[in-house]
Amino acid sequence: MDKKVKVIFIVNPISGTVGKGHIVDMVPQYLGDDRFEVDIKYTEHSGHAAELARQAASRAFDIAVAVGGDGTVNEVARSLVHTETALGIVPCGSGNGLARHLGIPMNPSGALRVIADCNIEKLDYGMINDTPFFCTCGVGFDAFVSSKFAESGKRGLLSYIENTLREGLKYRPDTYDIEVDGEKQHYKAFLIACANASQYGNNVYIAPQASMSDGLMDVTIMEPFNVLEAPQIAIQLFNKSIDTNSRIRTFKCHRLHIHRNAPGVIHFDGDPKQEGKDLDVRLVESAIHVVVNKEGDALQPPLLRMFTDFYDNMNEELANIRQDIAVGSNRIRSINKELLRKLRLPH
Repeated sequence: MDKKVKVIFIVNPISGTVGKGHIVDMVPQYLGDDRFEVDIKYTEHSGHAAELARQAASRAFDIAVAVGGDGTVNEVARSLVHTETALGIVPCGSGNGLARHLGIPMNPSGALRVIADCNIEKLDYGMINDTPFFCTCGVGFDAFVSSKFAESGKRGLLSYIENTLREGLKYRPDTYDIEVDGEKQHYKAFLIACANASQYGNNVYIAPQASMSDGLMDVTIMEPFNVLEAPQIAIQLFNKSIDTNSRIRTFKCHRLHIHRNAPGVIHFDGDPKQEGKDLDVRLVESAIHVVVNKEGDALQPPLLRMFTDFYDNMNEELANIRQDIAVGSNRIRSINKELLRKLRLPH
């Protein structure tokens, strides 16, 4: 008899904007046959996903699936680096940057099909000082907004856009010294993004050419721009052409050092963190196993992907509503029968 594939689902019940109960209910439909041995755990506090993933790796699980947003994915992934346990993703967050880069479907049924296919590749990850990242990290405006977004307590794309527009009027670009391969450059920059994957999330492509298997980071430096240039930059972030803008400087490297004038906030995979003046950013090659979508839509045009995501999620929500209605109808019929029985009325 073939060895069963051991899969643990690590579910963050409060990430994103929707509940996860229906996803857990769907697991047996896709991983319910004799090939799989499935366990399901729920996180109870910050950092718990990392603990559960670490335990899963020590117990030789084949796949640890993060069911949540980018923060949950980061927690699970950081405990799986340099182990034989692969990261799987069922995206349920606000941005879902890593999942989108990998072409993982945004609807749970599609993501579960990818898990069931068990196509695993060994990919790169990054470090900013002592903090792992798997999608992007950076300093400047994106880190500033991630901090404000976290403080707001609201999730979702609309909340992120609201914070971006409001705080963008207050933000002042900083100056940075960057050292790559012994060469130093001085920049005044709106932001500096170091990318292992191509996007922040929500199909916002800060590094359109980034690959998680080339052993290199894609660094994007966005120079200060005026109000008239902002709409073009926004459009180019969504249509994967930001690297053609005259305000953008891009290069690839394995490691770089960033020095800034004062300590402040950085972000890693969208989460903010306070760090000092000096930042060492490096790539670690082929160090994490990841379940990937071999039939992915990563090459699909970005705007079409947005509509596809919306359509898939609407179909998923409608299916859940229909299921809830059916359950409710059955419950009502059962109650009516019970009442009629107690009243001894014909029915």
